Amino acid sequence: MSYFPAFIKLKNVKVLIVGGGKIATEKLQRMLDFTKEVSVLAPDLSSLMQKLITENSLDYMNKIYHKGDIDGFGIVIVAVDDIKVQEQVYNESREKGILCNSVDSVNYCDFIFPSYIKNGDLTIAVSTSGASPAVAKQLRIFLENIIPSSISQFLFEMKNLRKSMPKGKERMVLLEKKAKDYFQNIKKL
Repeated sequence: MSYFPAFIKLKNVKVLIVGGGKIATEKLQRMLDFTKEVSVLAPDLSSLMQKLITENSLDYMNKIYHKGDIDGFGIVIVAVDDIKVQEQVYNESREKGILCNSVDSVNYCDFIFPSYIKNGDLTIAVSTSGASPAVAKQLRIFLENIIPSSISQFLFEMKNLRKSMPKGKERMVLLEKKAKDYFQNIKKL
């Protein structure tokens, strides 16, 4: 079954990462592209994880996971090798209505991390619904190479233009034309 693609607004959503190793660090790096509302719970941390926590003034709980540690969070990412901990956190998250991702354990996931491109306001996500993360990664790399280097600046201009005009057909037609012209000019280069 495929996953539903959705972009989630993380403003005021607290995220907990359970684990402090290499994979947990990778998940933290990805979350920091979108929010600083991240806490980490782990008895040990990689040096990069410790650096990221310090640089971003994140909350850190130096302990192993216990029931109730997810209270107050909207999303939990479990990046530990212990399947029993993954199952425990997932089951507790189900009881409390908290979204959960257990790394490499799709049975204990409400969502998965897509491969993505982030360039200013542009975010493109690629997923194979877990069928082949390697394919998703290579497609992301392919797409990164064809995205115009000026896209971030163009999006900034379009955002300001959109804010400056009243809603309606005139705005819609103008923005559509500008977007079409931008990409047609890129093709000519």
